[in-house]
Amino acid sequence: MQIDINQLNFSKFNGLIPAIIIDIRNQQILMLGFMNKEALQKTIDTKLVTFFSRKRNVLWTKGETSGNYLNLVDIKPDCDNDSLLVYVLPEGPTCHLGNYSCFNLENIPSLNFLNELFALIKDRKEKLPSDSYTSKLFKEGENRIIQKVGEEAVETLIAAKNRNKTEIVNEVSDLIYHLLVLLADQNIELEDIVNNLEGRHKKV
Repeated sequence: MQIDINQLNFSKFNGLIPAIIIDIRNQQILMLGFMNKEALQKTIDTKLVTFFSRKRNVLWTKGETSGNYLNLVDIKPDCDNDSLLVYVLPEGPTCHLGNYSCFNLENIPSLNFLNELFALIKDRKEKLPSDSYTSKLFKEGENRIIQKVGEEAVETLIAAKNRNKTEIVNEVSDLIYHLLVLLADQNIELEDIVNNLEGRHKKV
């Protein structure tokens, strides 16, 4: 996270800058608050999001009374340096009404991790670190990767036949991982699969 406070424009809002708070896990907007330079610096120093209260004219750290802290992950200014996107990991609901988001949005589980995992798999393919299982698969070649996909697919079917939720979750996780390795080995992007699914969806 690199941000130069002195480059930000606090003058538009009389010494304040609007901060849009976003859940890093699913990109959902949690709330909008205002920060002055002191609040922003405290946010960066403590890694807990701190605002300036226009009503009380004081700094306040979100969660200091409720325990529902907003743990700082990243801050990105806009192109005019007069507003901020603040990415956080929230502890509990953000809204004072007890809701997940002040905008009444749902806490929807994110699939962003699949993109992160696929990026890591492609990195392993390129760098081939010696202590990586993924690297080992790439070194063993496409036949081994195809074999593993087949094995995990069969184990997934067996788990489904047994109607064992824990087994199904574990085996599907293994299958998806090895499918991602297969895609990387074949130089196929995850985006290609998503685009194909979207195209099919339009015809349903």
